[in-house]
This record gives sequence, C-alpha cells and structure tokens, in this order.
Amino acid sequence: MKPTEQLHDLGQSLWLDNITRTMLGDGTLGTYIEGLSVTGLTSNPTIFDKAISAGDAYDEQISAAGPGAASTEELFFELALADLRDAADLFAPTHQRTGAVDGWVSLEVSPLLADDTAATIDQARRLHAAAGRDNLFIKIPGTEAGLPAIEESIFAGIPINVTLLFSADQYVAAAEAYLRGIERRVEAGLDPGVSSVASVFISRWDVAVADQVPAELRNRLGIAVGGLAYCAYRRQLGSQRLQRLFNEGARPQRLLFASTGTKDPDASDTLYTEALAAPFTINTMPEPTLRAFADHGEVGESLPTDGEAAEETLAEFATTGVDVGALAARLQEEGKQSFDESWKDLLSSIESERERLGAA
Repeated sequence: MKPTEQLHDLGQSLWLDNITRTMLGDGTLGTYIEGLSVTGLTSNPTIFDKAISAGDAYDEQISAAGPGAASTEELFFELALADLRDAADLFAPTHQRTGAVDGWVSLEVSPLLADDTAATIDQARRLHAAAGRDNLFIKIPGTEAGLPAIEESIFAGIPINVTLLFSADQYVAAAEAYLRGIERRVEAGLDPGVSSVASVFISRWDVAVADQVPAELRNRLGIAVGGLAYCAYRRQLGSQRLQRLFNEGARPQRLLFASTGTKDPDASDTLYTEALAAPFTINTMPEPTLRAFADHGEVGESLPTDGEAAEETLAEFATTGVDVGALAARLQEEGKQSFDESWKDLLSSIESERERLGAA
C-alpha cells in the first residue's frame, strides 16, 4: 500500500496544490486521483502564472478572447474557470461519494480586494455563479476585512476556502466567521449545509525564523503552530455551539494544512506531510511533495489533540526571542502583499501573451 493511500486511510484528505491545463489534458491529474489518493485541488495566482507562462496550452483561448473582449483580470478568470471546471468534473465522483465532504477545487478572489469587504463579497458571488460547479470553493483571505466577507458569503450559501491563516488564533477567528454565517442561515430558515475549509499555512513559519534560531529548533515552528491549530479545530468540533448546528444539518468547517512543501534543502522533503497527519483534515501539497511522499513517505502517529508538545516547542522558541503572536500577524500581512505581487505578475504575463498572440 502506498504511503498516500495509508494517509488517506488514516482519515486525512490529500489535495494537490497545483493545476495546469496540460496536466488536465494529458491525464496526469487523473493518475493522481486513481493512483495517489488525491481527492481535491487548490490553486493560487502564482500557480496559474507558471501554468500560463509555461507553454502554449492557453494560447487558443487567449487568442479567441481578442484584444479588447475583456479586461486582463476578466480574461484570467475565464482561463482559470475553464481549468477548474474540468478539474471539478474529475473530482465529481469523489464529491458525490463522500456526500460533498471531499472532491473540491478552489479559486481565489483578486488579492487586490483583500482590504475591501464589499468588493470581495461581490466578486465571490459572481465567480461562484460563473463557475457553475457545486464542488468549487471561493478562496477569501482570513484578514480583518476578509472575515466579514467570509460570514456574508457563507450566509449567501457560497462554499468558502479561508486562506492566509497562520495561527490557531487566526483559525479561530475564521471559524467564528463561518459559524456566524451558518447561524444566520438557520435563523433565516435556510439550509445550513454550506461547506468550508480553513487553510493554515505551515512552512512560511520556518522560513521566517531560520536565521534567528539555533540548529536544534530549525523546521519545528511550523509543525508546532499546525499542532495548536489542530487542537483548536478539535475543540471546535466538540463544542456545544457546533453540535447544535450539526443537529440543524450544518457541516463542520474542515482544517486544511497549506504551504506544506519543505523549503529547507537540508530537511526531509516529506517533513510536513509526515508530521501533520491527522484525521478529518486536509493537506494540500505541491506536486514534488506529493510524489516524494508517495515514493518514500512514512505514516506514523496522528497529531495529538492535547497540544502539550506544541506548547513546549513554542516555549523553546520564546526563549530565543520569537514572538509567535506578532510573527503570525506579520506573516499574514506579508502573505497578503506577496499575493498582491503574484497577482500583478500574473496579469502582466497574460497581457504579454495577449500582445504576443495579437502580433502573431
């Protein structure tokens, strides 16, 4: 049995953090679904930028749009939705078999809207309607402006992937926004069965502190933060508030571990996948990590639910001057800025392709 299948049997969903039109067309994604237990997919601006710039797979659709048929941003969403509809169709059997627990794909709203609640709500609604697929999440950042947009979108019945979460506290704030949206649906007599996931980023923690901690602490902070987020998630699942909503037909917002590719070349390429094995969670990983884990990964004990070891690790980091709360806020802000830059690079790449094809 492959390690990926073992991890799936433990109860963790394996999602691919990548999408390209080529992998959809040549059967690669289908192979991952059939052979490596992949049950979902996430995307982001950087992923699409690489995909669109890599070859000629998108040339026909870009050419067909014409030089003035749509804004560059509108053209991007047309390109992305074409890919994500195809991916959603591949995952449709999983979505149906699991009762909508699994089999999801994700599309992000414009990162430039991260500080604009109303515009985020409007774009989330329009993108989900345009997708025309039940198993497509709209990604909204769990920032100060994003939280009310998450609540409103959930209340509107739109499945949401909350992105850019970096700590247990930020996860709890996202979970609260989700619960408020569901409670409002119950009060309004609407179906509370609206799906959501909350994505906690892992590897960026270790990159941020790599140069300021001793060797024995390297590559341990992200795992500890993930462990505390998992404890908060388990408390949420067992809370009376959520149990009451379950009784009304609500779904739990699942915890997703994101940014789980190892950044340190001296560390194991399966570091985060092995350390963050936990039932009823999701790990979305880049292709190299997925392949590495399928080849030589090991599935051991699942994450503990008491958080004791994670707290001890954070205490060790505190002695080196690492302020986890302040760093979480900084990482979220830096993540927001990074997504902004990636978005601008993506639109620039599409515009360059548009000009090249128009000249040709």
